[in-house]
Formats: sequence, structure tokens, C-alpha cells
Amino acid sequence: MPFAAVRSFFLLTCSFLVAACAGPMSSDMPGGSTYPEYSQMQEGHITIDAIDPQYLREPNRRTSVTYTGDEAPGTIVVDPYAKFLYYVQDGQNAIRYPVAVGREGRGFSGRATIGRKAEWPGWTPTANMIRSDPEAYAPFAKGIPGGKASPLGARALYLYRGGRDTYYRIHGTNDPATIGNQGSAGCIRLFNQDIIDLHDRVSVGAPVVVRSYEESVAAEGVETANRGGEMVPKPVDPESVYAYVEEEQQRKAEYEASE
Repeated sequence: MPFAAVRSFFLLTCSFLVAACAGPMSSDMPGGSTYPEYSQMQEGHITIDAIDPQYLREPNRRTSVTYTGDEAPGTIVVDPYAKFLYYVQDGQNAIRYPVAVGREGRGFSGRATIGRKAEWPGWTPTANMIRSDPEAYAPFAKGIPGGKASPLGARALYLYRGGRDTYYRIHGTNDPATIGNQGSAGCIRLFNQDIIDLHDRVSVGAPVVVRSYEESVAAEGVETANRGGEMVPKPVDPESVYAYVEEEQQRKAEYEASE
């Protein structure tokens, strides 16, 4: 089964209700090529696809920026309105990543810490998710193992508050169209190339700050604080997802046998 079918997974693939991003929409990259930091990557048996340049139009790219906030180096600052995540560095600098966030009213807000980190994490819907939307989530109650079919993508940072798991994550995605927009449950998603980069920089225990709308406007301006569009999940046949999982597990076994 082609991976394109898996990309329709209900947590990941969405359609636009409004324009994808505010700001310039022209790309300065030639057709068919991408930025080096978003090129294809290989991790064992898993090929991480290059990001199509259409999803990397400014400001939807990882970049170093001047940062004048009060947060200490090592802090993650999430702006769910401007659809940015900042990793604060020394000398009033930060790395800015474009993100997708949960819909208004269901997204994470406030302060947390990184309780743990994971590479190629699996995903299982919570009991509350299954109760609230059994049609969408019950078919996946047994979970999806780590890999390209998992909605958590290549890496995950688990947000804790008061020593307890909040069940919100900063993680990857296998649908780059969502980045710079809002939709699905309350997680914070990055391109797989970006979450790998962030995962390698962040330490367990790192503080996370999520801006309010007022803070976003003050820091980014009104236009940027309203960047992005609402995305609508599209259901997919669970059998197609699990068929791909079986194929991926077979590739993993073949890869490990060849080592």
C-alpha cells in the first residue's frame, strides 16, 4: 500500500477552511528542490521524506532570530496564534520553528516542562478521546507503533505539569500541509526534520511557555498573531493504516536482519 494512503490518517491530513498562511506566498526555491535542512533523511529502515517547497514559504521555515523575551536559554516558547515555536538561546537569540497547533479551545496553554523525550514514538488514543469521539478513535484503541504511520512522527517531547503527564506533546507529523495552521486535538506539531533538530537540543526538565493571544499580539503583531487557517480532519479506513504498519514492520525486520 502506498504511503499516500496513510497520509489521509484522520489526525493528520486536513483541508483548508481559510488560506494556509499569512504573508508572502512565493517561494525562492526552484521547482522540485528543497532547503538542505528539509531534505530527505534516512534513519534505519525509515525514509523521512523531503518537505515540498510549497510548505516552506516564508515564514514556514526554521530560522535563527533575535529574541527579546525574558525566558532563560533552554526554554521552549510556543505561540499557538502565530504558529511558531522558539527555542531560546544565549545572547538574545532563538531558533524559530513553524508549528501546527490544536484548535482554539482545545489547545495547550500555560506553563509546563519536558517530562521525557522519545524517538519514533507510538501513539494510543486516551480513554477520554475514545469516549468523546468513538467513531474516530475507537478503531485505533490498540494503538499505532512508532514509525511513519504514527501521528507523533519522528520524535516527541512530552509535556508535564506538576510532575504529571498533560497528554499534550510537541511532536512530528507526516502531513506537512498542517504546519502553520490549526486543527486536530491539542498537540503541537513540527515538520519531522524540525522536531529531530529540536529533540537533539532540548533537555528533559526544560521549561515550556505557551503564549496567550494578548502576548502573541504584543510580541508578533496583530497580523502574524492571526496567521494560519483552520484544518478539518478527514477519516480514513483503519485497515489501511494497520496494513501499512505491517509493511513497515516487515521492512524493519529485513533491515535488522541485514545488519
